[in-house]
Amino acid sequence: MAFAVACCAVLSAWNNRTPRPGPDRWYPAVNTAAAAAALAAARLSGLGPDELGLRPGRLRAGLRWGAPPAAALAAGWIVLAASPRTRPALADRRITTLTWRQVGYQVTVRIPAGTVLWEEIAFRAVLLAALRRVWPGPSAAAAADGMFGLWHIRPTVAALRVNQVTAGPRATVAAVTAAVAGTAAAGVALGWLRDRSGSLAAPVLVHLAANCGAALAARAAAGPDGVLWLGPEPEHPAGKRPSRR
Repeated sequence: MAFAVACCAVLSAWNNRTPRPGPDRWYPAVNTAAAAAALAAARLSGLGPDELGLRPGRLRAGLRWGAPPAAALAAGWIVLAASPRTRPALADRRITTLTWRQVGYQVTVRIPAGTVLWEEIAFRAVLLAALRRVWPGPSAAAAADGMFGLWHIRPTVAALRVNQVTAGPRATVAAVTAAVAGTAAAGVALGWLRDRSGSLAAPVLVHLAANCGAALAARAAAGPDGVLWLGPEPEHPAGKRPSRR
């Protein structure tokens, strides 16, 4: 019980209350170290590889279960980026204003090591296993998924601020609530994959496809100035513009 409570306390503070240690370039290294520390603490508390989804013999099953939804996500990002009508869904200035070299760093280092590895070890491995030691399976999964949703409060607020999406506190609260619910639902799907395959590899693969695919699609849909390209302006007869009446 004490280890499960400690996990919840640390995770609730890590992403929402505590400032990130050091400059932003340390993000992947700090979170990778945090993932390693979480695994070490879990092992010291008595949690085994099977409980954590880390048994080597289940790796192939994890990849087999994770590959189809990961491929579906990748195809979805391609479709969104290909059509001018759907490109506005990719408008995220945290990505569209980056160079391709910077995006390459995001999808090869920052997202895999700093986000996906850390979050999957924290939530689908350590926290879920710790909660299952003290609560029935459905209750433990619901708590872990809820924590995963709450984990995204501060990142959502930051994204809204950068993209200037909302105006006023009510709109911000509504957008954050929707994001928390959406990420909690994503946690349900990722947890199901982890349980069905018996391996953390399945949710890791899908999480990578979701986050890295979103970054690549957003950058591909934007021009060099970071503005989404929505197609050429419609032509009008004799070069005349339509009336503004």
